[in-house]
Amino acid sequence: MNFKSSDYSNIKKIYLRFLKKKEVAGKPIVDKVGKLNTFYLPLSEWIYSTYKKDNKIKIIGLSGGQGAGKSTITGILKFILKARYGLELCIFSIDDFYKTKVERKKMSKNVHPLFLTRGVPGTHDVSLINKTFKNLKKKNFKPILIPNFDKSIDDRSKKSKWTKVRKPPNVIIFEGWCVGARHQKDSLLKKPLNSIEKKHDTNIKWRKKVNNQLKKPYKKLFRKIDKLVYLKAPSFNHIFQWRLHQEQKLKLTSKNKKTMSKSKIREFIMFYERITRHMMKDFSKISDLTIFLDKKHRSIKMNFYK
Repeated sequence: MNFKSSDYSNIKKIYLRFLKKKEVAGKPIVDKVGKLNTFYLPLSEWIYSTYKKDNKIKIIGLSGGQGAGKSTITGILKFILKARYGLELCIFSIDDFYKTKVERKKMSKNVHPLFLTRGVPGTHDVSLINKTFKNLKKKNFKPILIPNFDKSIDDRSKKSKWTKVRKPPNVIIFEGWCVGARHQKDSLLKKPLNSIEKKHDTNIKWRKKVNNQLKKPYKKLFRKIDKLVYLKAPSFNHIFQWRLHQEQKLKLTSKNKKTMSKSKIREFIMFYERITRHMMKDFSKISDLTIFLDKKHRSIKMNFYK
């Protein structure tokens, strides 16, 4: 990286200020400058080089289990890519495209009760995501609105709270826990993985429906991604611990928002467990870049596959 010392100093300053806002009292973020040098700057350069191959809008998928740090990473990438390379970024999460509570209630009645809980493929508005990609990539770009999902009320926010994209992006970062996931063989669905599947999906109807969503509409959606980055956690148990930390942080920083207890979080991530575990095994086949994380979210290795 051919950085002028002044450029590097400026990026470092903004970066440290950004992380300061993310810190919670008594839980400082470790090895900040090390992460900038060994993780964020190389990742930014890789994304920039992907864009510069033909100077066409690129969709970068960022995937990883709950609490892996996707939102923090995208926030940092946005200002580095703007400050260092002059790129306009549009960033959004698959979570913001969850179906409304009313839509999920209909699914829970007509398909399976477990679809009331947001998260798995089938609970997102895939057609709206496709429409958003199409509008962002139009040559005659016009400002668009991107939905916002309020997890504290488990429903989509009012349009007045949606994000307005005013400028055409050079790079779109599409992040989410299941972004890029592939379906499993039907034979692997038979054995329940946890108590949710064992008690509430005895006929395997929910598992099959979720899997079929990955086979068809989600497969078509994920094909739009130009490059996929996967954040690999050390284990599924670490994902639970990270998700628990997220909830504790939310409790400290958001006084009026509902938060979940430890037992509720354990139950909640069971909905995500099957696909998360599958992705942890499948990562080298689905990703262009895998970033291996240690238990403290530090990048310990980066593997490029394509």
